Amino acid sequence: MSIAELAPAHIRAIAPYPPGKPITALAREMGIPVERIVKLASNENPLGMSRLARAAVEREVAGLARYPDQFELIQGIAERHGIDAERVILGNGSNDLLDYVARVFLGPGLSSVFSQYAFAVYPLATQGVGAESLVVPARDYGHDLDAMRAAIRPDTRVVWIANPNNPTGTFLPAGAVHAFLQAVPRDVIVVLDEAYDEYLPPALRGDANDTRGWLDAFPNLIITRTFSKVYGLAGLRVGYALGAAEVIDLLNRLRQPFNVNNLALAAARAALDDHLFLAESFELNLRGIEQIVAGLKRIGLGHIPAHGNFVTFHVKDAASVNQRLLKQGMIVRPLGNYAMPEHLRVTVGLESENARFLTALEKSL
Repeated sequence: MSIAELAPAHIRAIAPYPPGKPITALAREMGIPVERIVKLASNENPLGMSRLARAAVEREVAGLARYPDQFELIQGIAERHGIDAERVILGNGSNDLLDYVARVFLGPGLSSVFSQYAFAVYPLATQGVGAESLVVPARDYGHDLDAMRAAIRPDTRVVWIANPNNPTGTFLPAGAVHAFLQAVPRDVIVVLDEAYDEYLPPALRGDANDTRGWLDAFPNLIITRTFSKVYGLAGLRVGYALGAAEVIDLLNRLRQPFNVNNLALAAARAALDDHLFLAESFELNLRGIEQIVAGLKRIGLGHIPAHGNFVTFHVKDAASVNQRLLKQGMIVRPLGNYAMPEHLRVTVGLESENARFLTALEKSL
């Protein structure tokens, strides 16, 4: 018996999550200077972190000999969402929290439901605890909520919904999600992953879509958010979840006591109140999507309607096109691991980066 065989079969069967290629990795592989590489692969904020967050990190450096205290960030999030602090939990990125959900509510003999083309962490978290994944065929690259409701079995304990969805960019209106929650058995946890919520236009983010207001009516609802996208803190790894106090208490039983570091806590707390930076990031993203979509149409490529900070578009022989883009120092995200071999996903960058991408793409076709 090999050492690997000591691990359970469901662990050995996991295909690790492939992150977006780092700039430094492409530089090493192809000998391209770092400054000539543009990365539009991981849905990061091209503006970086906000001025207030950067200043908070600089102030916090002096206190790095001390263990973290999450109190201020949890209080700030609770106040922002108008809920009690006991209904908030922090994670080392929102992926950390998805893993907690799986470890608390899933296990061998149980199942979770999620959509085809949904975020890759859902099957990873499910498989990691030995549970079964029930994958529901997508409708127009998005969630088919009726089919997902029908897929729920007596052994189903978790349903995962990404809204907007990554990697396709599709969006479910509030009424459809609310009706789904009403139809789902109360002994099934529904995780509403809203990592890209801040990029939605006001018409989709108004009171009618205030999912936080649903928490009292649906104690089986967990909402996850992240500071990695619009807040520009992807490298610091901090996210949070909102839910019923008893659910958050269960998740906290698995949470490592210092799972979010001092720099991340300070930056996130400052970023939470940097409304000017959020507005600037939103406007830049809105213009960027328009720029990229117009360019794709000019080239003659179709795309999936975008509701996040990325655009997923159709291109034949996407793997070869991706390689030609890499040779030009342009990193985007191939979607073969999502069973979308004829699609690429491009993150919205600065205006100049978007323009360079479109030029490189046209040259690669």
